[in-house]
Amino acid sequence: MVQEQNSFKVAEVEVSYKSNYNITERPQINSSRNAYQILIQHWRLGSIEHLEEFKVILLNTNNRVLGIVDISVGGVSGTMADPKIIFAVALKTNSSKLILSHNHPSGNLKPSEADKRLTQKLKEGGKLLDIEVCDHIIVTNHNYFSFADECMM
Repeated sequence: MVQEQNSFKVAEVEVSYKSNYNITERPQINSSRNAYQILIQHWRLGSIEHLEEFKVILLNTNNRVLGIVDISVGGVSGTMADPKIIFAVALKTNSSKLILSHNHPSGNLKPSEADKRLTQKLKEGGKLLDIEVCDHIIVTNHNYFSFADECMM
């Protein structure tokens, strides 16, 4: 007597990351000012004062930029930064370090309590995965605030 087996349908998962630049041609971040300059080049300046966005700079062990990823776009007063998405991208790109960033459409550079809690949460999550969260930069059109520079990391 042959027993019938159930067939289960599951999704196939494929992980890929394609780099089209030689690692030595990529920018190397050595300061918060340098990170801000790279970020502002990749920000949609037409919406920086209207919509809050969250981006992450992905780095290798030598602080070379692997890429910048758009995590979320919100409204005037906030956006969502899902740690699962942030670390999924970091793992997919084999990143060793991250620089978090978001803008404040108000132009106020002072981090909110929610900004501080999120930074701490992501820093702790990074420790579990051996991914260093180096900084969190709040961006405006004309200036920035660095958690690392203010000893808040």
